[in-house]
Amino acid sequence: MISVIIPAYNEEATIRRCLSALSSQTVPRTSYELIVVDGNSSDRTREIAAEYADLVFIQGSERVSGARNDGFARAKYDIVATTDADCIVSHDWIEQCLRSFEDPKTVLAFGPVTSIKDTSKNRQYVLLFDILIRFGAATRMYYYTLGCNTIFRYDALNRIGLYRIMDAGDDLEIATRMRKEGKVIFNSDMKVGFDFRRYEQYGFWKTIYEWYRIVLDGGISKKYTYTRREYTNPAPDDAPRTTRPPE
Repeated sequence: MISVIIPAYNEEATIRRCLSALSSQTVPRTSYELIVVDGNSSDRTREIAAEYADLVFIQGSERVSGARNDGFARAKYDIVATTDADCIVSHDWIEQCLRSFEDPKTVLAFGPVTSIKDTSKNRQYVLLFDILIRFGAATRMYYYTLGCNTIFRYDALNRIGLYRIMDAGDDLEIATRMRKEGKVIFNSDMKVGFDFRRYEQYGFWKTIYEWYRIVLDGGISKKYTYTRREYTNPAPDDAPRTTRPPE
């Protein structure tokens, strides 16, 4: 049994495809719950989410890390996962999440990303992400865990104090604490389709630079804002309900 936490903010254009993919898995829908934690959206995000999710509520904590923590607090199950409202998980993602935790010593599992929109630039971004993720997993020098594709054993997560409230880097920072609680594993079959709209709109290297600047500033910066941005050319609200990322 697994609880999936999906933070969302003004995602009416993408959240249907996200929740549709999560609702069409290779395991019974009764074996997992979907929790959408909304950042007080001004659009139809919560209305659309209510068609699919077991629980939808407005977050009380700050930033996306706080939204995840709020979701963990309301989760029913011992295994908790996070993904993003603009992502599309693979059709067997839940199954792969559960397989990752067959070893009771495992406390954190993470997987790779693919690109929802197949362009030459996005393939380059995926390749870069893949190199960073696999190199870290192989060397254990670091774990390049992403909030769109990370799963935890809740008791271990609770012991370390959940996510730190940061504007950027919280999804990588948490792995440095979780690794002290048990095994951290990389599951290459646990795939999530990633939306590179942030990089397309604001520029890949500019976005990476701002991300690192925020991390170096301690996770919250007065100069740069990484989250809660508005994006142009979003995916249509009526995207197919069975949309899946590339395998």
